[in-house]
Amino acid sequence: MSKQNELVVFITSRESKCDECGEDLGKGSWIYLTAQRKALCLSCADMDYLVFLPSGDAALTRRSRKHSKMFAVVLRWSSARKRYERQGLLVEADALDRAETECLADEKVRERRRQRDALRRAELDSEFVQKFADRIKQLFPGCPEGKETVIAEHACLKQSGRIGRTAAAKHFDEQVIRLAVIAHVRHTETPYDELLSKGFDRYDARMEIQDRISEIMDKWERKQTKK
Repeated sequence: MSKQNELVVFITSRESKCDECGEDLGKGSWIYLTAQRKALCLSCADMDYLVFLPSGDAALTRRSRKHSKMFAVVLRWSSARKRYERQGLLVEADALDRAETECLADEKVRERRRQRDALRRAELDSEFVQKFADRIKQLFPGCPEGKETVIAEHACLKQSGRIGRTAAAKHFDEQVIRLAVIAHVRHTETPYDELLSKGFDRYDARMEIQDRISEIMDKWERKQTKK
């Protein structure tokens, strides 16, 4: 099980629906329960940018958890044992990369990284990602070079809840692009994750960082001039 105050994500054993966006998630979906017992998909819970680290490697788990500003314990109900059992952690990709680097002497870790990289490549439609990235650069000409690709790859992974997989995204709708960029800024350019890890309600945390997001978005929307 999880410790008190840890964020917890549940893998459901029955049909589920997100109480915020209304998405039908189906069985085996990953949900977060709010204090009001509302079930949220990982996108609405601001956790869809985290990556899954299965249980089994204590050193890698310990290091990933240490380096990740935000993480969540993943639990699944065991009908046989009549209890929730830990499946692993959701951690920040950079934290997992750093932890894997520290464990590179372990061949199993190197193989896991190769498998994860191969799976990620298989899940990405390179042509669609490039068009998504081009649309980001069109709408946000001041976006730092290379970040448009990082944002597009994350948004377009073939996982439930990723904004780049929606019908509107396939038409490169401006609002969808904007939401993908905001999500990236929120998690990489503000202390949002630290606030959540300290127990802030996600709505309160968003209010805390609203000005910072607006500042960065305004900057990225302007064409940068070379001196």
